[in-house]
Amino acid sequence: MTAVPVRLPGQPEPPPLALYVHFPWCVRKCPYCDFNSHASPAEIPEQQYLDALRCDLESSAINAWGRKITSVYLGGGTPSLMEPQSVDRLLSDIRMLVQLAPNAEITLEANPGTVEAGRFREFAATGINRLSLGVQSLNDDSLQRLGRVHDADDARRAAQLAVEIFTRVNLDLITALPGQSIAQALEDARQICMFGAEHISMYRLTLEPGTVFFRHPPPQMPNADQAADLEDAAREVVIASGIPRYEISAHAKIGAHSRHNVNYWLFGDYLGIGAGAHSKLTDTSGVRREVRHKAPERYMLKANAGEQIAQVLKPSRTDLIFEFMLNALRLCDGFSSKLFYARTGIALATIAGKLRQAQERDWLVVTNEKIRPTPTGLDFQTDLCSLFMETDE
Repeated sequence: MTAVPVRLPGQPEPPPLALYVHFPWCVRKCPYCDFNSHASPAEIPEQQYLDALRCDLESSAINAWGRKITSVYLGGGTPSLMEPQSVDRLLSDIRMLVQLAPNAEITLEANPGTVEAGRFREFAATGINRLSLGVQSLNDDSLQRLGRVHDADDARRAAQLAVEIFTRVNLDLITALPGQSIAQALEDARQICMFGAEHISMYRLTLEPGTVFFRHPPPQMPNADQAADLEDAAREVVIASGIPRYEISAHAKIGAHSRHNVNYWLFGDYLGIGAGAHSKLTDTSGVRREVRHKAPERYMLKANAGEQIAQVLKPSRTDLIFEFMLNALRLCDGFSSKLFYARTGIALATIAGKLRQAQERDWLVVTNEKIRPTPTGLDFQTDLCSLFMETDE
């Protein structure tokens, strides 16, 4: 097999490369979730799915030829529903088929259910070195309204166990919940900070198309101003606890940023395997995106035949600009001015007019070295990024 050239024309280095593995099953589908997840059958076809993942990676490994995988993320769905032996097999297959960086970050998403938490030590023994736990709230009423399968005590036990076993832990928290008061948002944030996790992801509940909540909105949903107040109140507690905000939805102690997610936001490459997984890959012809078949059964059938890719997309010049800015402007510290050309192959001068407009609106700070969003720009990120849907040309 010959090495595949992955540099954009004129660029000295390829983008960093990460690996995402999708596990599509959950105990049950949450009413707010718009991810490709499905209520698990009586018996999950775990080994058949692992066979399909291996076939997928075998036929896709050429995209990683000569490149080190900087991070692996097992997401879903609820990948912690897998048996530890299955996670061990999966990671062994990955190590065999691609080259992992010696210090690769390997994250497993988990829910605080008793079964999953009972496997934490075994997951750590497989090589998982970072756990992302879907706590969401520490209020029983809020958890019930969200349709979660765990209660607050389950969440507390799982979070405590996670930080005892893993040196790197992320805890998810959702704000702007139905019927949530400022006092409840503050208490949720206060409690989640008490576990000592290095990373907290904070999301505002939104009613996404295709979800149960979108079709049947829950009562007592906060309006936009109330939602912003609830999120801001919780965020201030997290920051005051010594976990600064580094991205629109993420807080981390110094040096504890999610390397996998930062690679997304800085427009690095990623190979996605599994049902419905997406990839962003760079070669000498530019950037392309791949989408795997979405339904688990169809994905397994197609992957075993080497036909797992349902769609290949070639972003236009305008698409690349918008996608880069949509990702990079999530970071509070922004990005290096040189990175725009390095990741897109497009001169920064192409968007000079848009950058000036954003500066005039106090949405961006632009220097020769760096471009970063202002606090106002973070608050109005949708409007900010919309500026880049058309070029100046």
